[in-house]
Amino acid sequence: MQRAGLAVARLALAVAPHARTIWVACGPGNNGGDGLEAAMHLQSWGKHPIVTWLGNPANAPADAAASHQRALAAGVSFADTPPQHHDLCIDALLGIGASRAPDGRMAEWITQINAGTAPVLAVDLPSGLNADTGHAPGVTVQAQFTLSLLTLKPGLFTAQGRDAAGDIWLDQLGVTHGAQSPPPTACLCGPPTSASRPHASHKGSYGDVAVLGGAPGMTGAALLAASAALHGGTGRVFVGLLDGGSMNVDVQQPELMFRPVNALDLKAMTVVCGCGGGDAVRSVLARTLSTAARLVIDADALNAIAADSQLQTLLTTRGQRGYPTVLTPHPLEAARLLGTTTAQVQSDRLTAAQELASRFNCVVVLKGSGTVIAAPGQLTALNPSGNARLATAGTGDVLAGMIGARLAAGLPAFEATCKAVYRHGRAADRWPHDQPLTAGALAKLASGTTEN
Repeated sequence: MQRAGLAVARLALAVAPHARTIWVACGPGNNGGDGLEAAMHLQSWGKHPIVTWLGNPANAPADAAASHQRALAAGVSFADTPPQHHDLCIDALLGIGASRAPDGRMAEWITQINAGTAPVLAVDLPSGLNADTGHAPGVTVQAQFTLSLLTLKPGLFTAQGRDAAGDIWLDQLGVTHGAQSPPPTACLCGPPTSASRPHASHKGSYGDVAVLGGAPGMTGAALLAASAALHGGTGRVFVGLLDGGSMNVDVQQPELMFRPVNALDLKAMTVVCGCGGGDAVRSVLARTLSTAARLVIDADALNAIAADSQLQTLLTTRGQRGYPTVLTPHPLEAARLLGTTTAQVQSDRLTAAQELASRFNCVVVLKGSGTVIAAPGQLTALNPSGNARLATAGTGDVLAGMIGARLAAGLPAFEATCKAVYRHGRAADRWPHDQPLTAGALAKLASGTTEN
């Protein structure tokens, strides 16, 4: 607790060096003890911390009670109500053990923190946020900075966590995580290493992708996925439209080859199925699930499988046979596949993705803020890249094509998916703030083979 308090105080100086009055909102448990220790250091460094403490020395945890005495001895000011004016707020109300929504005075203080104009530094995680899931059942602190202690918490990187946590810092407090430490529950996707193509390669070295989709009125979705696969470096990209063959060539991308779906040899291809598929995709799913060498299932194909037990059986059998398969649902599509609700999926995104991966023996990409990538036998990955610019039509089609390109190039399904998801989000992060991002631009920017 003493190390944690010192780390919090140091970061407070770093993020708000000119702050004079600092409101330290402390809860009754050990998270509050961290705040009390931080206040003691800030006091000794010439700052003016004002502590509001929900604890009681008579029944506080032993360490927190000791920190309370240390803060009193250092001359820290305590108050029953938050200060009207402050330059920084330190949120030390709740830690990782919170099991229910904040209420009473704690909820009132969180509301006051969020209504203020001063920056907020959260200790370990924003109060009201579930450390494991990122779910916030009630009022939650909206912090500009979060100092995660000992280890990073999955909830900081998915669901409501990304909005609530702000910039995330880590201090391991000098603790070495050895063989006796609990195993990690998730990992973060990171920047892929750069890889140059060998000179002695040809288009056959990078595989074929076939995009099956584009029902009447939705041709664009299939073309976006195909464009992403093309710009992702696929050797050849075929498009099998489900609208009766309205196109023979895309003059903007003449590299794309249009074929009747029945003419495509799916056994030799990586197939991206479902983008703009509508109801028409049902007619090709049984064959695709049974024969595609590698398969990315997106959008309407997911909905069709969710509504058809026979297609679910084919998908399960495919996984049992070891054919690489990636599902890319958004929360509603995941809920349909699981027979539950979107709210239940969002309340524990890691578990939902893991359950789907286990049920169908495949890689699952649960899209949304903090995309979750799960697969049997793999440590679940959380994607830290991306932002709200991706909330526009067609970006999911682009991601499906990007995953297909990496599968066609021979990467294992989980690795291919993690690399594609990270790069997809990274492209949005690098997009100019004053320009709208379209899916067409994303397909060309995000899918390039130079991983930087």
